[in-house]
Amino acid sequence: MKPSIDTSFFGHPGGLRTLFFTEMWERMSYYGMRALLVLFMTASLQTQGLGFTVATAGAIYGLYTGAVYFLGLPGGWLADRLIGGKQAVWYGGLIIFAGHVVLAIDLQNLFFVGLILVASGTGLLKPNISAMVGQQYGENDGRRDSGYALYYMGINIGSLIAYLVTGYLQENWGWHYAFGAAAVGMAIGLIQYYFSNRTLSAESVAPANAYQGVARKRAWTGVLVVVAAAIAVIIMAHMGTIIIEPVALAQKVAIFFTAIFFLYFGFIYFKGELSENEKRRMWALFLVCVASACFWSGFEQAGSSLNLFAQNYTDRVLSDGSFLTSWFGMSAIPTVWFQLSNSLFIIILSPFFAALWINLAKRMIDPSYTIKCAVGIIIMASGFLVMFMASQYAAQGLKVAPMWLVTTYFLHTVGELCLSPVALSAVSKLSPKRFAGQMMGVFVLTYSIGNIIAGLLSGNFDPENVQEMPNLYLQIALFSIAVGIVIALLSVKSRFWEKAGIENKAEV
Repeated sequence: MKPSIDTSFFGHPGGLRTLFFTEMWERMSYYGMRALLVLFMTASLQTQGLGFTVATAGAIYGLYTGAVYFLGLPGGWLADRLIGGKQAVWYGGLIIFAGHVVLAIDLQNLFFVGLILVASGTGLLKPNISAMVGQQYGENDGRRDSGYALYYMGINIGSLIAYLVTGYLQENWGWHYAFGAAAVGMAIGLIQYYFSNRTLSAESVAPANAYQGVARKRAWTGVLVVVAAAIAVIIMAHMGTIIIEPVALAQKVAIFFTAIFFLYFGFIYFKGELSENEKRRMWALFLVCVASACFWSGFEQAGSSLNLFAQNYTDRVLSDGSFLTSWFGMSAIPTVWFQLSNSLFIIILSPFFAALWINLAKRMIDPSYTIKCAVGIIIMASGFLVMFMASQYAAQGLKVAPMWLVTTYFLHTVGELCLSPVALSAVSKLSPKRFAGQMMGVFVLTYSIGNIIAGLLSGNFDPENVQEMPNLYLQIALFSIAVGIVIALLSVKSRFWEKAGIENKAEV
């Protein structure tokens, strides 16, 4: 592939600029809504919330965030076979925007319709925009890893804006304004993408393995049938014709997502006509995927159990002379703002981690993808050890200092920087080229598995049963540490798979 000749974006291909800002605004809309979901669902009807139990809200949160990433699988397939990455990102953004508008207009009656639209649009946009980042570079371009780190920083600038805006609006203006801000963010992203997408590489435009003739018509027919069936189910559920129990559904969907991951991964491995080098890379990629699923099941407590902990057990009261009180009339720190810690730490630390991997490589110290992922899981787990100590104070009926949550988010952020951008780069580098979009969809499915497990776990963190919280946080910490150690032990062999595959990729 011939990379873009425009290197004006911090020494990277010009297409990265387009993808950076599009993803930044899309993530602003996504994280802005995600931060509000559990708080809105558990808020009482008197405060214009939905009045759901913590278990129900956690299950719905897990189903929604899980569906967002699960739909990346058909989203990647649509781009690879029918419309290409460039159009997939555009149409996905339009659907996301429509979902946010629906939520802003009627939260009470159209809440689930809006969630479904946002999830569907994100499934079309997310895997393809991530795959397109890698497509802006040549096969042996050494800028790829740092490019993903830069792209990842754009994601977190968007989330930082999201938490600042939606947190303030929710506390001071109400739910409708907070959800409406997400629609504005997505609109800005669409406008930017429309006027700057000409900088994208040619490989980002055309489908990588397009259907032709009769096969193409059949594929479109199948897509329309699935969409029609989904609309019918939504209408029946909205009318009460069918009853959906969120917790039971979330448990079944978690099993279903995991089964789909193994089946799809296995199908590409055994039926994709892969070379021996491609199969070696797929084994290394499998460990990266397992690490990713385990990591996100813990990390995604941020929007659920940690969010509720901030609301109910953290001392958020501001002193009379504080800047926020004097200038903005705020009496307490908005609950959502605690999640700012993660975004802020990533923005500060991302350049250092990008430089770290480059400098280690120069010194012939280059940890494998799987080692980096294992370290990320263990560091993330240490954050839950902090919450184990904080929740012991909460169990005694005390409000804990904000620094407990801030410290937890710091550790989660360091773990995220060790795992997430590295894992994205691994998928781009280790995936068979003709399955790039689909493999990114398979990888994004690990986010889905992690998110839905996170939702189910968060249902156990009921503010009414605070005495149980310390043991729950401790269990998550110990399990995550064990997974990290196992992956680290297996990484010795995976290191051989990675190196053998990458060194011979020119043959593919």
